[in-house]
Amino acid sequence: MATTKFKGQPVKIIGEFIKAGTIAPDFELVKTDLSSFFLKDLKGKNVILNIFPSLDTSVCATSVRKFNKLAASLPDTVVLAISKDLPFAHARFCTTEGIDNVIPLSDFRFSDFDESYGVRMADGPLGGLLARAVVVIGKDGKVMYTELVPEITQEPDYDKAIEAVKK
Repeated sequence: MATTKFKGQPVKIIGEFIKAGTIAPDFELVKTDLSSFFLKDLKGKNVILNIFPSLDTSVCATSVRKFNKLAASLPDTVVLAISKDLPFAHARFCTTEGIDNVIPLSDFRFSDFDESYGVRMADGPLGGLLARAVVVIGKDGKVMYTELVPEITQEPDYDKAIEAVKK
């Protein structure tokens, strides 16, 4: 069982965090218009999964803004912003912030994503939400890079994620 921390306190993660070199499991998430979104629809593109607890926290919001800027300069790459926030919250945030280079997705309806990728926090104050993580999937569907951020209140390593896409 993987772990992370929230304000220095250990937090258990349900399942095994996905590893580089494995085939990325398909998943179904919910778009802001309440329709379904599947990873398989991005076949042939690089995909960055920006996974986080909630848009209503400053670090999560910052990560979405940062990846939005970075995504504009990455050819054949799609960035997905994934949390358990409701699709309405994703839509409101993206409209207010002018976010248009990432696809906001909610994991509120299904459990295949958080289980397959090993990112659901089992305990702590944010238990049930997604841990902060970045997963980069190559055009061939293989996981090229992963980061389970060791402290939920810290931002991910954007440079390493972008470097993985450029390889």
